[in-house]
Amino acid sequence: MRQRPLRSTAGGNLPSELGRFIGRGGELAQLGRLLESSRLVTVTGVGGVGKSRLVLAAARAAAEGSQERYCDGVRLAELAPVRDPALLELTLAEALQLTDHTTRPPRTVLAEHLAGKRLLLVLDGFEQLVDECADLVRELLRRCPGLRVLAAGRRPLALEGESTFPLAPPPPEEALGLLVARATAADPAFAVTAENRAALVELCARLDGIPLALELAAGRLRTLSPEQVLARLEDRFALLTGGVRGGLARHRALRTAIGWSHELCTPAERLLWARLSVFAGQFDLDAVEYVCAGPDLPVEDVLDLVGELLDQSLLIREETPAGVRFRMLETVRVYGAGWLESLGDAGRLRRRHRDWYLGLATWCELDWFSPRQQEVAALVEVELPNVRLALECCLDEPDEAHLGQYLAGTLWFYWAGCGRLTEGRHWLERTLEPVDQAVEYESSRLKALWVLGYVAALQGDAAASMSALYECRDGAAQSGNPVAAAYAVHRMGCLALVSDDMARARELLGTALEQYRAAGELNSNVLMCQVELGMALAFLGDVPGALALCGEVREICEERGERWTKAYALYVLAYAALDAGRTQEARRLLIECVAINHVFHDLVGLVLALELLALVTVAEGDASEAAVLQGAAEPMWGGVGLQLFGSGYFNAPRLMCREQAGELLGAERYAAYEAEGRELSREALVGRALSSPEERAGAGGVPRQAGRLRGPRVPSSRAAADQP
Repeated sequence: MRQRPLRSTAGGNLPSELGRFIGRGGELAQLGRLLESSRLVTVTGVGGVGKSRLVLAAARAAAEGSQERYCDGVRLAELAPVRDPALLELTLAEALQLTDHTTRPPRTVLAEHLAGKRLLLVLDGFEQLVDECADLVRELLRRCPGLRVLAAGRRPLALEGESTFPLAPPPPEEALGLLVARATAADPAFAVTAENRAALVELCARLDGIPLALELAAGRLRTLSPEQVLARLEDRFALLTGGVRGGLARHRALRTAIGWSHELCTPAERLLWARLSVFAGQFDLDAVEYVCAGPDLPVEDVLDLVGELLDQSLLIREETPAGVRFRMLETVRVYGAGWLESLGDAGRLRRRHRDWYLGLATWCELDWFSPRQQEVAALVEVELPNVRLALECCLDEPDEAHLGQYLAGTLWFYWAGCGRLTEGRHWLERTLEPVDQAVEYESSRLKALWVLGYVAALQGDAAASMSALYECRDGAAQSGNPVAAAYAVHRMGCLALVSDDMARARELLGTALEQYRAAGELNSNVLMCQVELGMALAFLGDVPGALALCGEVREICEERGERWTKAYALYVLAYAALDAGRTQEARRLLIECVAINHVFHDLVGLVLALELLALVTVAEGDASEAAVLQGAAEPMWGGVGLQLFGSGYFNAPRLMCREQAGELLGAERYAAYEAEGRELSREALVGRALSSPEERAGAGGVPRQAGRLRGPRVPSSRAAADQP
C-alpha cells in the first residue's frame, strides 16, 4: 500500500513547521510526560484551539529526544480528509509507507508491520471516523507492544488506558503574543503601541484566545486598526452566535471569528470560499479555475481572489513534489461547505470537481507514456484525496457508475505502477458492483474489469483475476472491442507468468502482442506485454529471444522517456547478462532498475531486482554483502503476493544466492549478515544497493571475500526452477 507540506526525512514524515511555534511550553512539557507514561494520548478541544500544532510540536520533540523509545521513527497520518471508513487503514498504511501486493486485509498488514516496531503514530483529525478509528487503534495497541499513539481530535477515542489531554485556549499574555507575532509576520510594520495595546488585549479576550480566531484576526490587521477590528467584531457578534442555546462560549467565539472573516470578505471572495470547500486536502490553481469559475465568478478574477484569501489566512500555500498547492484548514472548509449547501449549489460543484479529476486522470494516463512519468506519479499522489472524492461522487449516483469505472480503470498505472494495489482493488470492485448499465458505457466496464484482473493477478489472487479477465474477454467479444480483448488476453498471460505456467504465458502473451499491433495500440501496457513475453522466453531457456524483445523495449522506452516498463526490461537484460557471466553489465543494469522501481514504489520490481543483484554480488565475490542484500529483500516478499512468493522461476536467484553465499560464509556468518540486512529500512537498503563495490569498501562497509566466483548460471529449465 503508500506530499503535503515539505516533510523531513529523518525519523518520520512530520511536516516542516511553517511558522514559529509560539507559547504552549507548559502544555508541551505536560504532553511529553503523558507520552512517557501512556501508550495512547489524545489531545481534545474545540476546532481551532491549536490541537494539531501542539501534537506536531510534541511529536517533533519526541522524535528528537526519544531516539531509543521511537527508534523506528514518528509517523503522521492526517485523517481529516478521510470520509470513507474503508480508507482508514489504507491511509495509515500510506503514512507508514507500506506497500502490500497481497490480498491480506490492510489491518492485518498494519499489525504485522508494527508488531516488532518501536514507533510513535500521530493521528490528526479523526472525529468523523471516531468509532472506526478507536477500533483500529485498540487492535494495533493490543498487537504491537512497541507502538504508542498520539491523537488529536474534538473528542476522545474512549479506549481503556487512554490519557486525555483537554487543550484550552492559551492564557491572555500568550494569546496576545500569538496575535502580535502573526500580525507582524503579515505586516512587518505592525507594532504594539501604548495606543493600540488595550484594543489588542480586548480583541484577544473577545475571541477567547482561540489560536485560529487570532490568526484570522491577525490577517485583518494588515488593513484595519485593532479598534476597527473590534468594532466590526462587535457588529457581527449577535448575528453569528444566535441560536446556539447552551453552546460553549469557545464554540461561539470560533464561529464568530470565522463568520466575521466571512462577512468581511467581498461577495466574490465569499463565493470562492464556499466553492473551494468541495476540495479535499491540497489543490492547485488550475483546478480552482475550472471548478469554481462561472458567469458569477469570472475565471480571470480567480487568481486575485485566491491571493486575497491567502492574505486573510483563509487559504494556506504549500510546496509539494507536484508544485505549489493550496489548502484550507478543516474548520474553515466546513464553514464554507455550510454556505455552499445554503446556496443550493453543492451538487453542481461536486460534479464539476468530479469532472476535473476525470480529466486529470485521463491526461495522466496519456502522460504516463512519456518522460513525465515521475511527475505524473507525484501528481496523483498529491491529488489522491481529491481523486477519492471524485470516485465517491461517481458512486453516489447510480446512473453514473460508468464514470467511476472509467476513473478507477484509467488509474491502472497508479494502482499497479506505484504500489497502490490494495486501494485500486477497493475502488475497482466498488465501481463494478452495478452490473446493469447502458450498452454505450460497456467500454468503461471492460477497462475496469481488465484492470481488476491485472491488480488481482499481481496480488496473487488467481481466482478473482481469472473471473474478471474472462468476463472482460467475453464482453469484448460480444461488443466487438478488440482492444479490450487484447488487454484481457494479455493479463491472462501475466497471471500465467506469475503462476509459473511459462508455456501458457508464452502463448497468451504472444497472442496479445499480435492483437495490440493489429489494433495499433502502443503504450506502457503493450511494452510490458513484450517484456513479460521476454521473461517467459528467458525462463524457458530462449535467452536470445528474450534479449531481442527486451532490447527493443529498452530502445522504445529511451526514445519515449518511459521508465517504469524500462525497469522490467532492464531486469530481463540483467538476467541474460548474468546467465552469460557478464556480472559488471548485470550490476549496471540492475542498479538502474532498482533506482527506477524505488522512485515509483513498485515493490514487485524492486524485490526481484534486489534479489538478482544479490546473486550478482555473490558472483563478484562479496558473499557477505550479498547476504545483507538478501536478508533485506526477503521480508519484502510478504507484501508481494503468495503466488509470486511461491514461484520457482522468480525465486531461483534467491535460492541460488542463499546456497552460494552460505557455502562461502558458513551457516552462522550467513545468518548474521542476513539478520543485519533485515534491520535495514527500505531507504537504507536502496542506498546500499546503488553503491558500487569500491564505494562500499571505501566507506568501510562489509569486507569483500578474497575468492571470486565464476558467474553463476541462472536456471533456465523448469527442473532447475523447481529446486526446493
